[in-house]
Amino acid sequence: MGPGNTTTRTRRRAVPWALLGLWVALLAFVAPFASKLADVQHDRAVDYLPASADSTQVAKIQDQLPGGETTQMVVVYHRDGGLTAADRTTAADQIGEIASAHPLAAQPEGIPSKDGTTLMYPVASTEPGTDEKARDQLVNDVRDIAKSEDGLSVEVGGEGAFATDASEVYNSLGGPLLYTTAAVVALLLILIYRSPFLWLVPLAVAGMADYLSMGVAYGLNQGFGTSVTGQSSAIMTILVFGAGTDYALLLISRYREELRRIERPYDAMVAALRGCGPAVLASSGTVAAGLFCLLAADLNSIRGMGPLGTVGILCALVAMMTLLPAILVLLGRRVFWPLVPRYGSTPKVRRSLFAAMGSSAGRRPLTVLAGGAVLLGALALGALNLPGSLKLEDSFTSKPDAVAAMETLGKAYPGFGTQPITVIAPTDRADAALAEAQDTQGVDSVTRGRSGDGWTELSVTAASAPQSAGETATIKALRDRLDGSYVGGASAEQLDLADTNARDRLVVVPLVLVFVLLILIALLRSIVAPLILVAAVAAVWGAALGIGGLVFGPVFGFEGTDPGLGLLSFVFLVALGVDYGIFLMHRMREESLKGTEPVQAALIALRTTGGVIASAGLVLAATFAVLMNMPMVQLVEMGFVIAVGVLLDTFLVRTYLVTSASVALRRKVWWPGALSKQPAAGSRELPEPVTETVGMR
Repeated sequence: MGPGNTTTRTRRRAVPWALLGLWVALLAFVAPFASKLADVQHDRAVDYLPASADSTQVAKIQDQLPGGETTQMVVVYHRDGGLTAADRTTAADQIGEIASAHPLAAQPEGIPSKDGTTLMYPVASTEPGTDEKARDQLVNDVRDIAKSEDGLSVEVGGEGAFATDASEVYNSLGGPLLYTTAAVVALLLILIYRSPFLWLVPLAVAGMADYLSMGVAYGLNQGFGTSVTGQSSAIMTILVFGAGTDYALLLISRYREELRRIERPYDAMVAALRGCGPAVLASSGTVAAGLFCLLAADLNSIRGMGPLGTVGILCALVAMMTLLPAILVLLGRRVFWPLVPRYGSTPKVRRSLFAAMGSSAGRRPLTVLAGGAVLLGALALGALNLPGSLKLEDSFTSKPDAVAAMETLGKAYPGFGTQPITVIAPTDRADAALAEAQDTQGVDSVTRGRSGDGWTELSVTAASAPQSAGETATIKALRDRLDGSYVGGASAEQLDLADTNARDRLVVVPLVLVFVLLILIALLRSIVAPLILVAAVAAVWGAALGIGGLVFGPVFGFEGTDPGLGLLSFVFLVALGVDYGIFLMHRMREESLKGTEPVQAALIALRTTGGVIASAGLVLAATFAVLMNMPMVQLVEMGFVIAVGVLLDTFLVRTYLVTSASVALRRKVWWPGALSKQPAAGSRELPEPVTETVGMR
């Protein structure tokens, strides 16, 4: 045996072990940082607000005022038959106890309702400042003191209570989200591979990729100040498991193919990486580019999601292209037991679902294309039925104390502003600003608050209910009249969120389309094929939103839609949906380069990649569907739209419409590339239908 063979054998053994060792060292290095990610996660209003909006400036300036940021609460006392003298005494005693236990910005004064059933005490404290844990402790202490007794109902609401309830929800997401996602992916992998061992490998690698992404995300936060919110960290985990498992499915499918014709697992894995590596790199690059475009958004929560989502995708890519191959090579063929791909064997020949789909698309491509386009267009019309912007009290799937307090106030104080509007005015113009605010239509009262660092705080009570059309008009009127001042508060924040989301859609959507299109053109060396893929995913996005419009209100009972749903679902569906188009078109291009006739190349590509694309689509849809189990309406809505969109893309658009368009256009699909100009030599006949053992039958 020559020295060359010995060297080759040594490399086959050494490379996988070296990669495994590097990953062990890498995970050991990031472990201290990954565990700290939760410590830098913040869900304050300023972490979600638009960077340039009035409400953001109010939140920042309040941090600089004496005592720092104010935590606003409303303690609500209610008895259906009317409050008694004893009830009022109990309320006064409890408020006094709260004032004794915590420093308040002002002595709370009770405001009775006209019907005598309710008494509310606005409570504001600067004690927590910007410390979220201290804020949550304050709110919970107030709730412990202000307790219901003898039929007297006591609820604590207001902006601070809302923030605490939301924070508790987001802090509870980490464990359940991770475990549920892992369980869903494990179940699907067991069904796909039908092996007691194989499913563990990609799942374990995805878990390691998620851990790595947490460490990298913490590093970005410390080095560049990247914001980390409960929403962005949850999406990062979903992306790692969803996209990472997709890459694993594609690689393992190709590896299984190569094991049948190559004897040694190491050589088979090298061939598999060469075959599917470009498609995986292009697909991950497309997703990363799409997510990176979120940096152009003005909304803090969306802009911060860009770097974290990109980190999740890149960590999943690195893990699935290095660690997964190393483990599979070390485990050898036996990891596929009981369906072990033997060297020199051929897969069972059977009529596959995707062969049947391809045949129908091949026979009547224009009919299939037109029918699919009409169906997607009809579904997209459902978007007209989407409910309006989501209000704070409608953000939870279950009713926390803050929402119950808001509902009680709405019934007891109809047409009255129970949630203050905050105005920050220059101190030298504070008196004039107070007078102008008092004269503004829709304002009930104005009180002067803290002053410091050249600014003075004014608290405005509107004559209309929170987040009503009347209050919105009042906020806009205050902003028009109070030149040089900033108008914020909970309702103003919601208004700014909706306005900024509309602006961000106009900026980010075209940017995503351009970046994705350029990547596809570079990969496929064509303009027509990329345009088909981009048009297809855009149609899927519209149809998925339309289905959401048909079910959010009538079926789920949601009272509103998160303003960021359209933008985020577009970015995820376009970037992730193009993945499957890349897998399909890349294989079609491979076949065309071998000399296969265009129609045959399209059908072969569908037949050979259909199973793995369907499996990947199911996994990705299931991981986003996990969000539907979370107790926040915006997460449920996002999970639903993206999951439905992925399923539409996988089983309708990718299998029927893209294939039909490719069949109808033939070589023109590769225009203006070399493949569109002349037939390749040695055109091959369409082989018998073959389906790999992995994937959907």
